[in-house]
Amino acid sequence: MYQALYRKWRPQTFDQVVGQSHVTDTLKNQVKAGRLSHSYIFIGTRGTGKTTCARILAKAVNCLDPVDGNPCGRCAACQGINDGTVLDVVELDAASNNGVDNVRALREEAVFSPASVKKRVYIIDEVHMLSTSAFNALLKILEEPPEHLMFILATTEIQKVPATILSRCQRHSFHRIDTPQIAAYLEYIAGEEGFYLSHEAAELIARLAEGGVRDALSLLDQCSAHDRIEVETVYSVMGLAGKRRVAAMLDHIIKHDTAQALTDFGSMWMDGRDGGSFLRELSDLLRDVLMLKVAPKRGTLLLSGGYELDVLKGFSNRLETEELISAMETVQKYLDSLKDAKNPKTAVELCLISLCNNTLGENVNALRARIARLEAQIATGIVAQPRRAEKPEYVETEFELPPVPEEEDAPFVPETEEPEPYKAEIPDSNPVETEESAPVKTVIDDSRNTRTVPWSEICQKAGPELSPNIRFSLSDESKISGKMDGDVLRIFSAPGFLYERLNRQDVLAKFAAAASELSGREVRVILSEFSRENSVQRSLDELKQFSEVSFI
Repeated sequence: MYQALYRKWRPQTFDQVVGQSHVTDTLKNQVKAGRLSHSYIFIGTRGTGKTTCARILAKAVNCLDPVDGNPCGRCAACQGINDGTVLDVVELDAASNNGVDNVRALREEAVFSPASVKKRVYIIDEVHMLSTSAFNALLKILEEPPEHLMFILATTEIQKVPATILSRCQRHSFHRIDTPQIAAYLEYIAGEEGFYLSHEAAELIARLAEGGVRDALSLLDQCSAHDRIEVETVYSVMGLAGKRRVAAMLDHIIKHDTAQALTDFGSMWMDGRDGGSFLRELSDLLRDVLMLKVAPKRGTLLLSGGYELDVLKGFSNRLETEELISAMETVQKYLDSLKDAKNPKTAVELCLISLCNNTLGENVNALRARIARLEAQIATGIVAQPRRAEKPEYVETEFELPPVPEEEDAPFVPETEEPEPYKAEIPDSNPVETEESAPVKTVIDDSRNTRTVPWSEICQKAGPELSPNIRFSLSDESKISGKMDGDVLRIFSAPGFLYERLNRQDVLAKFAAAASELSGREVRVILSEFSRENSVQRSLDELKQFSEVSFI
């Protein structure tokens, strides 16, 4: 008969317990020294080894031939406890035996000496489920227990256990186990069981288990029906393909593509996806991205495990912290409203519309998110032209640097006004200043000491620092061109993939650095797409080079 992996591989000694050495070492030393407490309480989340350690301790205190504090597993006491024939070791589930009558019956039985072993042991799981009167009845025997009696309590919610009970027990806290430890353990078990498990798949399962070995083994058991367990196998078996659709939805939100976001959600709705579960998954995704954003070095240990790390890093690079907090607040608001919503589908659609159009936010976090985006623009001195949704030739980009609001939302930055080129100034110790707060500076006309730098020289200078897909496009003016206009470098790009690659702060900063070094003055960069008029004019200019073509 097949036995589930979490049962088959349940530790039989303290040394086999994974990731809880701070508990197991203490218990082993107490068994060796014979200094055992009459009552213990084990605290921790599910699947971290509380009940397993309770059973091992029950065997260790009754073992006829303990080995370094561990039960031998061979004597009559150990084998009897394993197969359940020793009636002096009793395991109770407080969730189904939580009444005062159950505890009174236990108390009446506990006074009798054990029949076949040294100590009578009661393991009470989920002890926080006991009623108040049951706790009071248990307290009586915990205060003055017989010498042959030991209680081992286990709980996931310590705050629900009365202080009077806690004060009479020796407490041991079980921690969530690190992802690398669980992954290594899964690979070991896979090797022993004879099926292939890739390292990446083991790490994914470990992250999904959220620190519990039992859950990890259950997930591995579920995947073991396949000959080879790869990352794609885990995603398929766990039903995580839907999470990729949630990640695609966040991509639409970042691009402000409201139409596509609503279309994708409509498809999910028709597939049977619940609006509440979708918003919860979107909130989990935003939370993981936020963890990487605020803790880039240790954030991987805080992830839920439902999304690939590369995907999360990509979102983290595209969003500011304030934007993530604002988006999470918006999702939570609509998630709370679903409880009373007459039409849940409409509520989710309103949430997506609000997320895609960040100018609709009226709370403080939404304003902070917009200000953070503008501050990023001012800090770098790199400006991207505003995108207009009503023009079909403008394709939403992967990165906004930053998005400039429409006319009615941002009267302080008129769209019709071009950035005014400035003359070289005496260097200031505080280069980043707003227009209102900047002190009066002495302006020097050094036009005789500077020169207009050709676009080809800028490309030659910046090229080695750029990625190959951008560097190879610099020689094709139909894809990308540039022109110096005073202290402003204007770059024009064909819409689509190339524009998305260029429209990043780190890429445009390299062009700005090259132009500044060649011209001898500070240069700002403005990136634009080729408009329809520009494309037509460029085509006409190219045709005029041929004598056979005449224009009327």
